[in-house]
Amino acid sequence: MIVSSFEDFKLNRQLLNAVEEAGYTQPTPIQQQAIPLAMAGHDVLGIAQTGTGKTAAYLLPLLMKIKYAQGQHPRALILAPTRELAMQIDKAITELAKYTDIRHVAIYGGIGPKMQIEAIQKGVDILVATPGRFSDLYSRGEIVVKLLNTMILDEADKIMDMGFMPQIRKILEVIPVKRQNMLFSATFPPKVEELSYEFLEFPMRVEVTPQASTADMVTQKIYAVPNFRTKIDLLAYLMSFEAANRVIVFARSKETANNIYKFLARKIIADDRIRVLHANKGQNTRINAMEAFKEGNIRVLVTTDVTARGIDVNQVSHVINFDVPLIYEDYVHRIGRTGRANHTGEAITFVTMPEEYHVRQIEKIIRMQIPREPIPEAVPVTETPFEEQQEFLKEIDDQRKKADPTFKGAFHEKKGVPVKGKKTPASARSTSASPRSTSTRGKSAQSPTTRSGKPKTGSLRRRKT
Repeated sequence: MIVSSFEDFKLNRQLLNAVEEAGYTQPTPIQQQAIPLAMAGHDVLGIAQTGTGKTAAYLLPLLMKIKYAQGQHPRALILAPTRELAMQIDKAITELAKYTDIRHVAIYGGIGPKMQIEAIQKGVDILVATPGRFSDLYSRGEIVVKLLNTMILDEADKIMDMGFMPQIRKILEVIPVKRQNMLFSATFPPKVEELSYEFLEFPMRVEVTPQASTADMVTQKIYAVPNFRTKIDLLAYLMSFEAANRVIVFARSKETANNIYKFLARKIIADDRIRVLHANKGQNTRINAMEAFKEGNIRVLVTTDVTARGIDVNQVSHVINFDVPLIYEDYVHRIGRTGRANHTGEAITFVTMPEEYHVRQIEKIIRMQIPREPIPEAVPVTETPFEEQQEFLKEIDDQRKKADPTFKGAFHEKKGVPVKGKKTPASARSTSASPRSTSTRGKSAQSPTTRSGKPKTGSLRRRKT
């Protein structure tokens, strides 16, 4: 059956009105396939690239199942890896359930639990949670799970990458066995497949795009750069174009993100048009920055991967990977912040010498070679400082050791120690063999002797020729 509108799903009028007001006109491929299966009560394994409507694909069937407020305790649990994603899901529920009386609460870390506990005590139908905060409140006796009949894992691959599996298994032990399960993700590595076997029961698999594919609406390119300074200068050059009107810059660490922010705010972009987000920022700061970015009041958002899956903004013009992500699936999620909702976008990645290794791994996952572009002539290319060059060489050594455990590294030989089968230069031999005649201190500089005062035989005794 071809689904051309949300009317074909037999949703109730309250949901259809909310869908229409939200601006959804035609179901996306993941929604076309997943919604009927979920409404029929099947366990669903959904794989689709980010920005294709996965959230509505599981929320609409869930809201049809919940229908209205009932009782005191939650009947559905949605687990998300980050507080940003939990907030995004909760906002989507608000939007889609606006004409119902369904109660929903999002609980996550980063803020005190008092207000979240009070919201739960008032009664809740759908609970959206990060695994850590759920486990905390459950252990305090604040969450009753006996009525749960639906459990959804969103971004399951990230949940596993962040080390939440022990908590997930404990949650599975305490919630009712008889329930409907749904697992959604943009990528499906082997470890998530293993999780699906213990979490899902005879699931219906929906894979609308190949695993770990990147959005068709996103143009990708790579600039090979020699060092950090050239990355900064290239970023400044790209920011000089008006087309870069809503940009997310991803950095690998909080320190790098802060440095990028300080440089751009001082040299390129007005301070009130740029924000930086990372794990050290307070919850209110993060919420306010995200809202300002969505409303178009902020031109550039500099962030770490903490927001790679928590930003849902339709018209992001550019995603710039200042650093290549070390969790390769995160590349898909990063660039998925642009090219959303049928808008085009551009994803640009800066790559230094040691980062080439990670790019090759990413290209294997996405099954394509990312096009290369030469650095524009207007961008100054500076010489790499000695310390940074040494760091690059060490990182490349570590990569080669990882690929080949027998590789000892470029600098594994100790100074002054002859290697078997390798001649020691004459100058080195004479230096190592000559006795220390200067700056001698007492007996330590003298030839070894026996108690009788005669020279001691040994390797340092000169042989007669």
